[in-house]
Amino acid sequence: MGTLLIGLSLTWLTLSGCVERTISITSEPDGALVYLNDEEVGRTPVTVPFLYYGTYDVRLEKDGYRPLWTQKKARGPLWELPGPDLVFEMIPNARVALDWHFSMNAKQEQDLDPDAVINRARQMRALTNQMD
Repeated sequence: MGTLLIGLSLTWLTLSGCVERTISITSEPDGALVYLNDEEVGRTPVTVPFLYYGTYDVRLEKDGYRPLWTQKKARGPLWELPGPDLVFEMIPNARVALDWHFSMNAKQEQDLDPDAVINRARQMRALTNQMD
């Protein structure tokens, strides 16, 4: 009986899988290049696996749009807290799916004009010199 119980326990452990954790990232517009923690992960819409909860640096880039740099927090559900997580890890096909959506702003004409950029830099320099 003891060996049967051990055999069943080992079978249960080998058949059960780990929790599959994914982040799905979408953007307006579609097709933005996505970087998570400075690692390129693909173009939106994209779904990537992740191992750890916490804060991620997110960067999106697309021609004709201003680059978007932000941070997003991956929060775990309550059953991922120490204790319940041991039980949940044993459930086959367990999943945590996070959905993040970002809206990008189109570049303005003044963003594309080199003379306008230089003018704005001069204006900023003059403002900072006045503050001294």
